[in-house]
Amino acid sequence: MTAPTTDAPGYGGLGLYVGDLHNHCGISYGHGPIEDAYANARLQLDFASVTGHGWWHDLPERTPELAGLVDYHTEGFARLADRWEHVQEVTAAAHQDGRFVTFQSFEWHSLAYGDHCVYFDGPRGEIIRAADLDGLRARLRELAAQGVRTWALPHHIGYGTGRRGINWAAYTEEFAPVVEVMSMHGCAESDEAPRGYLHTMGPRDTTGTAVHGLRLGHRFGLIGSTDHHSAFPGSHGHGRVAVWAPELTRSAIWDAVQTRSAYALTGDRILLATSVNGVPMGGEAPSADRRRIRVTVRGRDALDHVEVVRNGVPIHRLSRPELLAAAGAEKGFDGTLGFAVGWGRRDSPVRWDVTLRVEGGELRDVQPRLRGSETVAPADAEPAGYRPSDWWRTGPGELRLRTVTEGNPNTATDATQGFSLAVAGDDRTRLTATVNGVDTTYSVGELREGPRTGFLGGFVSGAYRFDRAVPGRELTAELDLVDERPGGDGDFYHVRVRQLNDQWAWSSPTWVGRAGSGGPADSCRRAG
Repeated sequence: MTAPTTDAPGYGGLGLYVGDLHNHCGISYGHGPIEDAYANARLQLDFASVTGHGWWHDLPERTPELAGLVDYHTEGFARLADRWEHVQEVTAAAHQDGRFVTFQSFEWHSLAYGDHCVYFDGPRGEIIRAADLDGLRARLRELAAQGVRTWALPHHIGYGTGRRGINWAAYTEEFAPVVEVMSMHGCAESDEAPRGYLHTMGPRDTTGTAVHGLRLGHRFGLIGSTDHHSAFPGSHGHGRVAVWAPELTRSAIWDAVQTRSAYALTGDRILLATSVNGVPMGGEAPSADRRRIRVTVRGRDALDHVEVVRNGVPIHRLSRPELLAAAGAEKGFDGTLGFAVGWGRRDSPVRWDVTLRVEGGELRDVQPRLRGSETVAPADAEPAGYRPSDWWRTGPGELRLRTVTEGNPNTATDATQGFSLAVAGDDRTRLTATVNGVDTTYSVGELREGPRTGFLGGFVSGAYRFDRAVPGRELTAELDLVDERPGGDGDFYHVRVRQLNDQWAWSSPTWVGRAGSGGPADSCRRAG
């Protein structure tokens, strides 16, 4: 698949690549072989790192009350140590510049400093059992002297200090050019962010959010990861990272994250390019009282809103009514069609064999929306494998999916498997789904009216859904604003995007000047 590009200021020569740098499997505490994890990653990602749980320097004392928790973690750490050589071999074998990029990593836990995922700029590394954060950084500096580049990126920052959330007093940009704000734990962009923390570890604390850290004067980018525990990097909806890079190589992906040319996603590959006075996301623009803010968005479902945020305070929102009013006339159809399978009874596996065909139009792009098992805690029994899905293109306008679904685990968790298809044609263009041998066809004209559904059998049987056909004018947005801010050195701007299907994107900030008030003001207007 060719990487998407944009002519937005500061993005010339760059393509958009999407990955998951933090997820787990059975190499520590988790489920499934690392081989399955990388096979699943290649189904829908450009790069990945399968992360083992490696060390916890201030693990609570093993009391009768905490014996299960302590044993669970220490046994996982020992498992990773025992399998570390194999983990590195598989990580190296999965890598191929230009096709799929991998990084070696492990997770370092800390009540006092917050969890950090440690990365190496190659397929090999070491488990660093440091007694504190200073000790971890000291070893990373030693590796840097040997020519090994590393990161120690804060994870699930929103729990706050002392609860394995971020400790901003101990934070430094030295090995953390970005922080993870979106994962299966929830979103820690700000205390107003969607996806609240619902894990057993507790709720989100405003002092652990990214906006709080940025207001303190720290400079870092925003990324997402799944933190999935069942061998499925990139499991749709939990969190991903998108980067703007000149090519799909380990060095280029590393450099993009290092320079904060990266942003957080929940799942869909939303293209997001932002700039302030021509400086792209992650950069630092020279001091200026007048700031021109430009935003380009291309979604995979209808856009709900695009919001520009200065110093953590929204200063402009382009909402759906405005998006629709600004959209020009569209000849024919150049948009997205979606398809998904699943539903039915919980814990009643349904096997699917689906062929999707676009007839009377062009299938321009396929983006999977695939998910792994939601198992996190120890399971009574392990399945034979953790590869529920496989898909491949069978022709210019055709693809095939084989998958297994077991119903949604609750009424708030989506466990379906599906695709977003970019299609060009007109209202007569048809999407045909052959589902377990039975053909169902809808035209774009019919799907413009709304989604259509079908079932494999009677009540509460497995089901499938053709999503509403979304024309291109509902998928795209362009913003061009001017913000007048005399004396506003140190201001930071970022952009958040929401689609109607509740998939999100959050850009890394762009800063203006080195230091200043950073206080709120409301003098933003559209550029003339």
